[in-house]
Amino acid sequence: MFAFVIGSCVSCARTFSFNPVRVPSVRVNGVREPVCRACVEAANPERVRRGLAPISLSPDAYEPCHESELS
Repeated sequence: MFAFVIGSCVSCARTFSFNPVRVPSVRVNGVREPVCRACVEAANPERVRRGLAPISLSPDAYEPCHESELS
């Protein structure tokens, strides 16, 4: 069995599906909130410009995960 989550991007509010274990996220009031691929790709040039490391995307961040990863 496989699983994925459908949620809203914390940055742009678009709905997207993602692997809940591997999706990039930010903490808002202590809760992990997912970030969509488009927002990560848009943020990375600014991060590099500021001397920060770009956000690295797992190849399966936006793919279903095996249910065993959820435990």
